[in-house]
Order: sequence, then C-alpha cells, then structure tokens
Amino acid sequence: MNPVPFNVLFAIILAGGWLSGRLFAKMKLPTILGMVIFGVICAVTAKTAAPPVFWELDPYLKSFALIVILLRAGLGIKRQTLKQIGGTAFRMSFIPCITEGAALTILFHNFFGFGWTVSALTAFMIAAVSPAVVVPSMLDLKEKGRGKKNEVPTLVLAGASIDDVFAITLFTVFLGLAAGGEVNIALAIFSVPLSIIAGIAAGAIAGYILSRFFSRHHGSIRATEKTLILLVCATLLVNVGNHLHFAALLGLMTAGFVILERHEAIAHELSRKLSKIWVFAEIILFVLIGYALDPEVALEAGGKGVMVIALGLVFRSLGVFLATARSPLSWRERLFCAIAYLPKATVQAALGSVALSRGIPEGNTILAIAVVSILFTAPLGLLGIRFFGNRLLKADGDAEVDLSQ
Repeated sequence: MNPVPFNVLFAIILAGGWLSGRLFAKMKLPTILGMVIFGVICAVTAKTAAPPVFWELDPYLKSFALIVILLRAGLGIKRQTLKQIGGTAFRMSFIPCITEGAALTILFHNFFGFGWTVSALTAFMIAAVSPAVVVPSMLDLKEKGRGKKNEVPTLVLAGASIDDVFAITLFTVFLGLAAGGEVNIALAIFSVPLSIIAGIAAGAIAGYILSRFFSRHHGSIRATEKTLILLVCATLLVNVGNHLHFAALLGLMTAGFVILERHEAIAHELSRKLSKIWVFAEIILFVLIGYALDPEVALEAGGKGVMVIALGLVFRSLGVFLATARSPLSWRERLFCAIAYLPKATVQAALGSVALSRGIPEGNTILAIAVVSILFTAPLGLLGIRFFGNRLLKADGDAEVDLSQ
C-alpha cells in the first residue's frame, strides 16, 4: 500500500478518533476506549499507509499529549491535599509495582522459560501503570467531585506518577544485566530516589520562575500566550529530563503545583486553556497508542501471556491493598484504587521493543507480551474506572451505592 500523505493521515486520525469517541460515549463507554480501538483498526487495515515522517513524529506527539495532561494534573493539586494523602501516596508509588514485578518475574521464569534476569526486565516493563490512561480518568473524576473526602483521584495521580519511575529504573537495571553490560546495582537502585528528587526540584524551579514571570506580566500577556510559554518550558524540561535521566513527568506536575500555590488565578487560567488543547491531544494520544500496536505480534504470546499478566494484576491489587492498609480510605475506595492501577499502555508501548533492539534472544516474545498487556489491560482498566468510579467513589451528598444491584 502506497503511503498516505501526512496531512491526510493526520486528518483521518483526528476525525476518526473524534467520531469513535462520540460513538462510544453514546454507548455509555469511555470515549478514549473508542479512540484506542480506532487506532487498532488503523493498524490492522493500514499500518503500511503511514509515511516515515509519521513514525518520526509519533514519539513527540505522544509526549506532547502527556505534557498537557500532566500539567493539568499539577495545576489541580493543592498543598493541603498533598498533606492529606502524603503517606498513602508514597506507599502507593512503589509497593504495588514491586509486588507485581516480583510475582511476574517468577511467572515468566516458570511459564515462558526465561532466565531470571530476562524474566525480571520483562516483569518490570509490564509492571508500570499507564499515566496516559490513568491521569485523564482521574481528572474526570475530580471534576465530578468523586472521592473528594479522602482525595482518592489525587492519591492515584500522585502514586501512579512515581510508580513509573520505579518500574523503568528496575527495567533498565535488568536490561543492562541481560544484555551483558556492567551494571552497578547499588548505584542503579540509589538512582530511583535521586531521579524523583531531581524531577521535583527541576519542576519546582521551573514553576517558581514561570509563576514570577506570569505575575509580573499578568496584564500584558494573554492567557493563550502564557499557555504557549508554559508548554515550551515543559517540553524543554522533559527533554532535559530524558537526557539527565530524572523524573521529568513528575517535574511537570510539580511545576503546575507550584504555579497553583503562588498564583491561583493564573493557574486556573492556564488549566482552562490546557483543557481546550486536551480535546485534540487526547485524540492524538489514544489513537496513536492503538496505531502503534501490532495484533499479529500479540498472537505470539497468546493465552499464556494473558494468563500471566492477569496473575500479575492480582498481585498488583494485593500490593494496593497493602499500601492502603493504614489509610483512612474505605474498603470501596481501596477497591477503586486497585482497579485504577490496572491499565498499561504508555510505558509498554515505549519499551516493548527495547529488548529486541538490544539483541536479547527472547526479544520477540517480550514485544508480544507488551502488546498483549496493552490490548488486555487498557480496555479493562478504562471500563473498570468508568464503571466503578461512579459506584465506589462518593460525591458530596451521595448515598451509599448497593453494588449488588
């Protein structure tokens, strides 16, 4: 099939993603699920139609969409909220990831015959929760006032943003060992808190500088121009973070948090503008996630891959219950947190082919498992969050919902 011109393909993505989202909304299903499925359909029917420039721009387009949604998340988190959820969010940031990763390491070794090192790198690649799925879903629940008493959506936002740091760092450690490189394990483990601290510090500095600049020029710079400056600085922060290996995505949320603390009116102004940009960014992100998948590769892992991933999710959920055991959350809220921690997409799409590119013999199977994890958990998590979010999380004035009905 001859490549389709980039502008035509981009128009198809926007139009098709919007229409599929509207269709799923009419069916009372998550709009982003419709966008992902439309992307998968494009991958099945017209994978070779995309011009090379499209795949060159694909990483940036996804990154831009994540920048928009994480800035929105940061601009909505207040200091008192962080104080309320602090300890629980900290435990949620690593306990579920470690419990799932440890369980999956054993499962991949026994069911796929991987060596222990390859099992571990596959396990922690799969263990990462997807910010692309979780963050917009939690913001939607925040806007509806769901779980406000114990700030459940913000708890999930904070925990999930650091969860990825642990997962990606441990994946990198075991990848180096599996590829035959020399890895200082103690230094690599130490890099986890260092990455988090550096990300928070970089975001705080950026947020402080931007808030001062916006305050001084509040009347002379339009809200649209402020948003443009914010997005440019956020893009640079992510690029610096990628080069210096610190948690840049966490830094984005921190920058938004600092702007909100220092100038609430400007923060709300920026958030409103970003919510309009998100209309386009959301379509691009979720259609591209679906488009990047290769269902044929997923068949290589088959039912065995689904079974192992499902067992891993059981251990992740146990980790969530363990992390929230001493929190003020009700059992309904703890159950919702377990459901919200199910989706996988962004990290798996980015890292699925890394083992193959590094010459690891099991690389094809690892890529297939990554694809299966997205196809299986992203729809499951999206539907679970949408269905149970309105049933397990109370809004102010809501009565208890009988789940047996």
